[in-house]
Amino acid sequence: MLLRIAHTYRASFTGLSRETWLLSSIILINRAGTMVVPFMSMYITQNMHRSVADAGIVITLFGIGSVLGSAAGGYLIDKVGFRPVQIIASITGGILFILFGMVQHFTTLCALTVGMSFVAESFRPANVAAIAAYSAPANLTRSYSLNRLAMNIGWAVGSSMAGILAAINYHLLFWVEGIAYILVGLLIIALLPRTRGGPVKTIQTTTPAKKKSPWKDPFLLRFLVLTTLYMTCFILMFRLVPVFWKEELHINESVIGLLLGLNGVIIALFEMVLVGHWERKQRHVYYIVAGVVATGVAYLCLTLPRLPALFIATASVLFLTFGEMMAMPFINTVVMQRADEQSRGKYAAAYALSWSVANITGPVGGALVVMQGGYTLLWGILAGLCLVCAFIFNRLRDQNISKESRSSVS
Repeated sequence: MLLRIAHTYRASFTGLSRETWLLSSIILINRAGTMVVPFMSMYITQNMHRSVADAGIVITLFGIGSVLGSAAGGYLIDKVGFRPVQIIASITGGILFILFGMVQHFTTLCALTVGMSFVAESFRPANVAAIAAYSAPANLTRSYSLNRLAMNIGWAVGSSMAGILAAINYHLLFWVEGIAYILVGLLIIALLPRTRGGPVKTIQTTTPAKKKSPWKDPFLLRFLVLTTLYMTCFILMFRLVPVFWKEELHINESVIGLLLGLNGVIIALFEMVLVGHWERKQRHVYYIVAGVVATGVAYLCLTLPRLPALFIATASVLFLTFGEMMAMPFINTVVMQRADEQSRGKYAAAYALSWSVANITGPVGGALVVMQGGYTLLWGILAGLCLVCAFIFNRLRDQNISKESRSSVS
């Protein structure tokens, strides 16, 4: 049995390109330094002593900058390549994160938030495009899963450290993340091969004759609208839920960091193997639907009465993590399999735009609901939205996602 498990893990990592491993190592460091955003709402409410509404404003402005950064990043990728975009975004973003921790004036903080998120978010589509460029088509889902594996190992380490640092001094978070971003930029300069963004010559790809646009793809547009709705629900687990844990369940920052890190640990241990097994069994949308439903259950857990606080928090993290493992890798694959070699940047930016819009609509909408009706109402609304989203995703199951996604389960 142990040998069979070991063989399954080994097979899940076999056949991926050297560049894919390099990108995953770099993103691991990037995510290990990601400490500010998960604790941003707590920094505003606990350290700056502002209201939940003010925290929602800052996070929403972060989302606005993200939307602009995603669009600009996608445009620049197709013009200059994903390598320089990642380098500039990492080094400049690192400097801005350090500056952010020094600002106490709220209006200045809001303005800096937009600029900081603009630069930092342009990294996301460049990273997605790089993975697609360096991966063989047959390995695309596993390449994204390896990248997510690295991200979540980094997330587990970073979140755990962030909770400890926040308990000591919130300003330490900005220094650590800023330094990590700068280090990532330097590693890309040193390790990632120079290319304008196309696949390396040793990777075989199928290149459509006509250049494609995500904005002229009716199926993809519908798919991205649903993805945005799902991500709007998903992202609040890392934006407003930590405030709920602190204010309502009275869980301290160190434990909150460990709870957020648990998400990364579980994904690091199980996602690669599960995705390798799942992708041969059902169509991609099947797992996306199941993942969205699990996310809704995670929010229902937060409404459970008269149960220990740590049990409620842990249950919500477990269901959210299971949903994330099922949905996220396949959402990535569906989007990027519809792109051609010349339009990967635009498709990656369209996908990143879903995250960015979710960063705007989720925090401000969630904060308003909390201010008017309380946390329980918000969790109920999010669970309901997840079920609606899953239902509509399910209707896409019988539609043509892409030639590649059909062949991967045949």
